[in-house]
Amino acid sequence: MLEFQASWVFYCLPLPLIVYWLLPAAQQKQAAIRVPFYQQLGELENQQQGRINKRPLRLLSSAVIWCCLVAAAASPTWIGDPITLPANGRDLMLAVDLSESMLIEDMQIRGEQANRLIAVKAVMDDFIARRKGDRIGLILFGSQAYVQAPLTFDRATVQRFLRESQIGFAGGSTAIGDALGLAVKRLRKRPGDRHVLVLLTDGANTAGEVKPLAAAKFAADNNIIVYTIGVGADEMVTPGIFGSSFGARKVNPSADLDEKTLKQIASLTGGRYFRARSPEELMNIYQLLDELEPVEDNQQTFRPSKSLFYWPLGVALALSLLVAITLLPWQRWLENLSSREAAQ
Repeated sequence: MLEFQASWVFYCLPLPLIVYWLLPAAQQKQAAIRVPFYQQLGELENQQQGRINKRPLRLLSSAVIWCCLVAAAASPTWIGDPITLPANGRDLMLAVDLSESMLIEDMQIRGEQANRLIAVKAVMDDFIARRKGDRIGLILFGSQAYVQAPLTFDRATVQRFLRESQIGFAGGSTAIGDALGLAVKRLRKRPGDRHVLVLLTDGANTAGEVKPLAAAKFAADNNIIVYTIGVGADEMVTPGIFGSSFGARKVNPSADLDEKTLKQIASLTGGRYFRARSPEELMNIYQLLDELEPVEDNQQTFRPSKSLFYWPLGVALALSLLVAITLLPWQRWLENLSSREAAQ
């Protein structure tokens, strides 16, 4: 959208006409010479071939030049579409377990059996999309822990990295302590006073060099809140012989889940522990996290602007140059050149 920052300058447009009408004509004090045959000279000049009355064109050019100068002085500016600036929200790190146990198919999505990782991706994807204004980071861990996506406002990239994650990327074991320690390392030097870690796992700490509770105390010392989520169903029916019900039995697929440690981690850091036995419960947990850690709503918007004064100024300069060229005595120069050639 085009706007003029100093639109009041357009009131100067009729200024040349006002000056022309109000001020008296300039008085010529130089001596005049009476030419008795002046009328004949004027008629002879009008009869010259190719002679064009340039006065109207010059007046029109002068008017256009004046309008362009006024338009340039009015500071024309192109205002772009509104752009929302990210709010100064919290730093939110997500740590997701990629151990082999996440392949257990004890979840149901739309009536079909699915493994735990697929359920986590489906629910967490929507959670990330809602965190406008927060810097989101992603840590994946198995036998080792590594940062898949550093803290960023680019939620779409974090979502893509989460969707592309696969079991085995970080090994088959579970290094909860290393994942927690890596998150603290990334968060503790960040500016601001609100840093949150959401740690999701389906097992116990079976790998890594850092003890989970030691990492939790380190997080508490750096004012990092940790929410822990234990994922996995409490009951699952294993198929019998050739997939029939004969020999089928009920098992607890979450028998290895170390809820005690996860609760202690959350308690030490001022967070909470949640239990997700189904995608629905996991979705409710993330909705509750939205309430516990609400998104900042003090976002600001701005509209990019670009000054365009040089366009009318350029037009005025180009027209002035053309007018100046037309005022040059081209015909006299051509006549002198022709006479010189004839004399030679």
